[in-house]
Amino acid sequence: MFKKKKKVHIPSDKEKKVVPMKALDYPPKILLAWAKAIEGEDEFSEWLKFNGFLELHTATSAIKLNAKARDWLMDNGYPHLLAFIQASEGNKHADAWLERNKFKLLLNMARAIDGDNDSYKWVKENQSVDIYILMVAIKKIKDQIEDFNNDPHIFK
Repeated sequence: MFKKKKKVHIPSDKEKKVVPMKALDYPPKILLAWAKAIEGEDEFSEWLKFNGFLELHTATSAIKLNAKARDWLMDNGYPHLLAFIQASEGNKHADAWLERNKFKLLLNMARAIDGDNDSYKWVKENQSVDIYILMVAIKKIKDQIEDFNNDPHIFK
């Protein structure tokens, strides 16, 4: 009737693998394809997945609150991308991590997505149009998620 609980092995610091942080350096057409994937265009998402940009495909799911996608980003060398997503949701620890590690662009994009007007203005004035379009696409999705979560008429 009462089963023994399985022991969970928690890895020690020696057992934890250290994954180097991977670069986030993409040409404008890739960032625009990512923006389209975020907007729900499945063919762009699939193209990213099968053409060497699995991290962007996965980040699209992470933006839409998929926990497994968030774990994948962390485990595969994209903690900065995960911190960006979490900071865009108002996570102050992720925001501080981006600032401490000098990810100025990701920090300003995250703050803009979260509603900071000064950061929004900074991105618009100091970055290329592909970065701005990407930021607006993420902000639109994040705002939709927030509206859904705050709608009192939806039974959750």
